[in-house]
Amino acid sequence: MINDCYHTPVMLQPCIDALNIKEGGNYVDVTFGGGGHSRAILKSLDQSAHLYAFDQDLDAFKNKPDAPNFTLIHGNFRFLSNWMRYYGVEQIDGLLADLGVSSHHFDDASRGFSFRDDGPLDMRMNSRATLTAAHLVNTLDEPRLTNILRLYGEINNSRQTANAIIKARSRQEITTTNQFVEAVRPTLNKANPKKDLAKIFQALRIEVNHEMDALKEMLNQATQLLAPGGRLVVMTYHSLEDRMVKNMIKSGNLDGEITKDFYGNVIKPLKAVNNKVIVASEQEQQENPRSRSAKLRIAEKI
Repeated sequence: MINDCYHTPVMLQPCIDALNIKEGGNYVDVTFGGGGHSRAILKSLDQSAHLYAFDQDLDAFKNKPDAPNFTLIHGNFRFLSNWMRYYGVEQIDGLLADLGVSSHHFDDASRGFSFRDDGPLDMRMNSRATLTAAHLVNTLDEPRLTNILRLYGEINNSRQTANAIIKARSRQEITTTNQFVEAVRPTLNKANPKKDLAKIFQALRIEVNHEMDALKEMLNQATQLLAPGGRLVVMTYHSLEDRMVKNMIKSGNLDGEITKDFYGNVIKPLKAVNNKVIVASEQEQQENPRSRSAKLRIAEKI
């Protein structure tokens, strides 16, 4: 049975509606987490259909539904094509990606995703991976740290923050979330330090888990795997993620460059279903604050 505390699915019904589910189709949920979206998809499928789901975190397997037409894959969604090939799936009728981090990760201090409670500075989605946030903050040089903070955290004083980290680690190795918070504290906006901390922790998490690279690979593979009429449904929480998804839908590539054939016709594999980005309702945003930054985009394979 799903643990409701693990994660509350964002925009659940809009996502299910967006998939335009066929009862006998093949679907993929590349971000299983608490399983809320997957369970809702399964309710719309008959026994001839199949839902494949991905999660790097073995903790998520505790939420696995007991259904014969469901397969949960322990792996990164960047290997989508490889796994579909392994299961003999040539085309899929829809793919859902909720790129937000599960509440479980923020609430479990031992995972190091949050600054609320002290714990190891870890941030690995896959606990079997070797790269941790502690390794990054203790080894990267100032230009690299600055770039990560600016690009993934959109930190205005990213160089100052990087220098504060380097100064702190010169005195003592930074191994815990509390130590890291103290290292960057002098650079935080005193009026709203938690907002700055959230951005800094986000930047490290994205780098530790290579999230942007994985998203690029998954979007390219998903576009190839979708059957004509199949739906790509993606919820993003970061401007870089949203830009990638928007570009892929607009042009069929991550750079957003429009290509044309000999006759001047635009060549692209997808068409937008919603021209305007979908956001959570006011009620959902009040009930689930983590839905406030979510942006939902839907595309259909041409």
